[in-house]
Amino acid sequence: MLELRQITRAYELGGERAGVFAVSLEVPKGCLAVLAGPSGSGKTTLLQLAGLLDVPDEGEVRLDGEAVSALSEKARCDLRLRKLGFVFQAFNLVPVLSALENVMLPLQLQGVTDEEARRRAGSALERVGLADRRHHRPDQLSGGQQQRAAIARALAPDPLLVLADEPTASLDHAHGGPLMDLMAELAQERGVTFLVASHDPSVISRAHRVFRLRDGKLIGEEVAR
Repeated sequence: MLELRQITRAYELGGERAGVFAVSLEVPKGCLAVLAGPSGSGKTTLLQLAGLLDVPDEGEVRLDGEAVSALSEKARCDLRLRKLGFVFQAFNLVPVLSALENVMLPLQLQGVTDEEARRRAGSALERVGLADRRHHRPDQLSGGQQQRAAIARALAPDPLLVLADEPTASLDHAHGGPLMDLMAELAQERGVTFLVASHDPSVISRAHRVFRLRDGKLIGEEVAR
């Protein structure tokens, strides 16, 4: 479903060459995949390339069989809106909006009517266990609840691929593990593909597929049995 073919993206960091170099990987539909490695291994760079937030110097990104990395900036923006969801370490919820209104936002940007956006947002919040918190603002939610709202927001538009950068970094172990269990369940139930960048062992242990990075290079791949 997601293919990265010989992806290279290099830049200077502290006078040294950094980035990712000739990385190839494939993530099938309905898979929870993790980009694993220490800080500076290239996880976030690769996630940004897969999410069309950056373009490679060399190589190709393919989504659902379509070559997408060479699209124009406008076309990539449209594709992100229609087919991709994002979950951030810092949640990135709009503080003055309720959980329901936050989840409605990407649907409204797609041109979905308010009535339909409200219905779909409510359904997404119910699936992540936040139906009774739909009218609460982010500052009225715990960290785990905020991250669940962020997952609901990513899922509401029915994306093909959800990308998450260190989604458990702001959570304690008691909340991080159940959050990843939820992602694994959603991947299998809804056929959504998740690509997560993390060095957290509790995240890696729940993955269907793990891609290990070091110094910007893919050094190993593991598939859960």
